[in-house]
Amino acid sequence: MAEHYLAVDGVRAYCEEIFRRHGFDDDACRQIVDVVLTADLYGIESHGIQRMQRYHDSLRRKLVDVNARPDVVYETPLSAVMEANRAMGQTTAYMAMRLAIDKAKQHGFGAVTVRNCNHYGIAGYYAKMAVNEDLMGGSSTNTEAIAIPTFGKQPMLGTSPLALGMPADPYDFLFDCATTVVPRGKIEIYGKRGLPLKPGWAADENGKSCLDAGHVLENINKKAFGGIFPIGGESVLTGSHKGYGLGIIAEIFTGILSGGDTSPHVKNGGMGDTSFGFFALDYGLFGDKASIRARVSALLQELRDSAKAEGHDRIYTHGELEMISHDEKLKSGIPAGDRTVEELISIGKDMGLNYADYVREVS
Repeated sequence: MAEHYLAVDGVRAYCEEIFRRHGFDDDACRQIVDVVLTADLYGIESHGIQRMQRYHDSLRRKLVDVNARPDVVYETPLSAVMEANRAMGQTTAYMAMRLAIDKAKQHGFGAVTVRNCNHYGIAGYYAKMAVNEDLMGGSSTNTEAIAIPTFGKQPMLGTSPLALGMPADPYDFLFDCATTVVPRGKIEIYGKRGLPLKPGWAADENGKSCLDAGHVLENINKKAFGGIFPIGGESVLTGSHKGYGLGIIAEIFTGILSGGDTSPHVKNGGMGDTSFGFFALDYGLFGDKASIRARVSALLQELRDSAKAEGHDRIYTHGELEMISHDEKLKSGIPAGDRTVEELISIGKDMGLNYADYVREVS
């Protein structure tokens, strides 16, 4: 299968125009597409342009309400709960994180939860929003039930990521991971490319490791047994119970605190009833900010400089690879498989757009 490398500016303009023709205003189009393309630039292909088909289908099926406006239904100086009313995930999440940041700047801490929303992209994007304001930030979302608990075979939790960011030099610390071995998007990519899954990634209807991406996705779509293993895989010997517990933590921070649906009750692939959680913290509450930033930067550098395992010459800290990837892909282009390009072309035709008028490949 061929790999295409797409110039970033053209893909950005094309995707923004797709959302514009769905009825979003210019600011919303920019916010949505920036989240999507940041995933690709960070090297997180599972949450990038390969998800455009999912967004397009959800908008056409009215699972996402273009005209919806989120409401704050509960608020204190430090917290808020937002009712999204099925608004677009990225725009709602951006609004919620901005509110958390504003509260942190005024009071030192802010936390905002959201209910009845849609897929919001990569959790790390919103944690990085706080980092860019010299704050510590965190973000999480639940999803439809797609993960099986340790020793189980029925999907009960989401891939529910946890992200945390902290300002540092020369690279900010940015941790962002699903609480499952891999996110659903990774299974989708392997399915599109006809590749077998890795052992311990996903389970069949009996709760046993399955390498067939199509079979796993079919079971998920049918709401049958089987799904993705929590971090740690099948066995407590490899830490399955730890990933299982992290999934519950994400659920508490999102579906529970927002008063929204928990993962077993999320339907339509998470379109319309997904919950989020965000926080921003002014770490100056704990002392001089310059000193704290210098201390975390020193720790991260000590990790990079520590002894390397045989066969390895570099240790990375979380967020470092993403920043390197971001800068490289701005020049080399966003990688996309044949299937993703075909989907982008098809979406354009649906919306009266010619893909070739916008997107070019980097030679």
